[in-house]
Order: sequence, then structure tokens, then C-alpha cells
Amino acid sequence: MLALCAALACAACAPGAAPRGAQAAKAYVSSESGGIAVIDLDRLDITSTLDTGGKGPRGIAISTDGRYLLAANKGTGDLTVIDTRDGQLARRIPIGKNPEFVRVSGGQAFVTYEPGEPGKAGDDAPVPAQIAVIDLKDWRVTRAIPSGLETEGIEFSPDARLLLVTNEGDDTVSVYERASGRRLNLIKTPPGSRPRGIKVSPDGQRYIVTLESASAFLVLDAADYHILRTVPTRSGPYGAAFDRAGKRLFVAASRADTIQVFDAGSYENIANIATGKRCWHFSFTPDDARLLIACGRSNAVYVVDARTYQPLREVAGVALSWGIVTYPKSPGTLDAP
Repeated sequence: MLALCAALACAACAPGAAPRGAQAAKAYVSSESGGIAVIDLDRLDITSTLDTGGKGPRGIAISTDGRYLLAANKGTGDLTVIDTRDGQLARRIPIGKNPEFVRVSGGQAFVTYEPGEPGKAGDDAPVPAQIAVIDLKDWRVTRAIPSGLETEGIEFSPDARLLLVTNEGDDTVSVYERASGRRLNLIKTPPGSRPRGIKVSPDGQRYIVTLESASAFLVLDAADYHILRTVPTRSGPYGAAFDRAGKRLFVAASRADTIQVFDAGSYENIANIATGKRCWHFSFTPDDARLLIACGRSNAVYVVDARTYQPLREVAGVALSWGIVTYPKSPGTLDAP
């Protein structure tokens, strides 16, 4: 009996284990054609599609406690909030033109949007993007942080004090003080490289920045942001994520229809996983056993074994899939445990 109790306690504490009484682990996948597909991770089947009330959901995030799902709707310029307990639309929050990325940290959500992307602001100067900051207690936009051109990825420092974003339109990475929104640093990447994804290493020592047009990623020192390495990839790298242990780095080389796996110490390319078309974002499952890959031009989520890299399943029926997160939370391009 004692041995059985110990085994049960150990299982409850395993990586990604859901709290007692919680529902089965799920993945949420945004579809630019409309809606959020819900995948049961035990069955690897779509169990429902959630209505966002808006058009063109892309960026997606889930609250720390798993109660609320957030999605940025490109076509209607707002943020959808869905109660995951019943799948019902809780509210829609106006953001601005072309909202794209969403990240949740603590009691706040951060949403990138581009108020002047197709237009100009005096003297033909491009209008920079902004980052809306939303209080998750009263669901109010508390401020907007001016950013660079075409702001893409969002990441936080391990202590959550800093906010880092990639700006593909002006080839920079901006570093902000999260509490005040004050810009502390601006890191320039090679001209025309178009930085897109950004991910902090689990040990907090490095940031990875993917350069879509340079087919490479940068390794930045987290202390002073100097470039430690430039590592070549296959064509069009976008989303990046470390495994939970920080031993491997996964990069979506989207134009090459490949997820590349690198040793996170040496940056040696140790495996290449064939995928579908336009696979920008991916997530581990909560037990770290599988990789879930959203492939927009294949209208599917590809499932592969995260250790052997062998294909396991293709979950079809997610038209123009864009982002993917899980609950319990997992390492991925759009979230972290």
C-alpha cells in the first residue's frame, strides 16, 4: 500500500501532470479561417472548435491557471477571451490594427499590433508597431508600449522583469523594462535578416533569435545581449523552443518544411524532422513525449515523437493553423511551463 501511494504521488508530480480533478490535457490551435481547435492529447483527436467571435485568430495564449484562452484576431483588431471551463466566449477586447502575438506573464497579457503597417506617418516615415498591455483582473488595456517596425516575437527574462521583442521590419530586438515600458536596449541584427522568433534558454543565460531571411539564428548573451554565435539553419527559420531540460533546441525552418533539432550546448544540428507546409509554431505535450506542429498550408497539426523524431499522427481539419499552446502548459514557441 505504501509503495502504491508513493507511485501515485510521483505520477502526480511528473512534468506536465494535471492537478487532481483536472480535465485531460489539451492543445489549443488557432485557425486563421476561424475558430480555435481543441485537441484531446490522450486521443489526439479534435473534440471541439471554439468560436472567437472575431475574424482571423492568430496569436494564442492561455492564462497561468488554464481558465482563460486568449486569441488575437487579425481581421477584427481585437483580443478574444474564452472561458475554457465551458468553451464560451467571455469577452472581446479592442486592441488595434493587425494584432498578432499574445504572451501571458503573471497577471498581464502582452499583444503586438501594427497601427500603421500599410500606411505612413508624416514625411513618409513608417509607423512603428505597439504592444498592448492588458490587466487580466479587469481585462483592461492599461497602456501601449511603442515598439519597432513589424514587431513579431515576445519573450520575458527569467525573472519576468524584462520584455524582449523582435522587430522584423527594422532588423532589431528591443528590450523593455516590463513595469514601466521604458526601452533599455536595442540590439541590431544584420540588415535584411528579419528577426522573428525569440526564446530564452531554461537556464536564463541565453536568448535565441531566429533570422527568417538570413536562414540562421543568433545566440545572445542574456547579461549584455552581445552575439555569442550565429548558427546556420535551413530556409526560413521562425519559431524556436528548448526542451524542458534545456538540452535540445528546436527550430521551425518553415520554408524548408522542417523542424531542426540542435544540441543546445554545441549547436550541432542533430536531427531534421520533415513536416507539412508553413509550420511556424509548435509545442511539446505536457509529458514532453510528443511535439505538436501547427502547419498552416497543410491545414493540419503534425504529431511526432519528441525523442525518436518519428511521425506519429496527422490531425487534419485545422484550416490555416497558426499558433498552438497546451494546458497544462508546455515548452513551445508561444508559451513556457
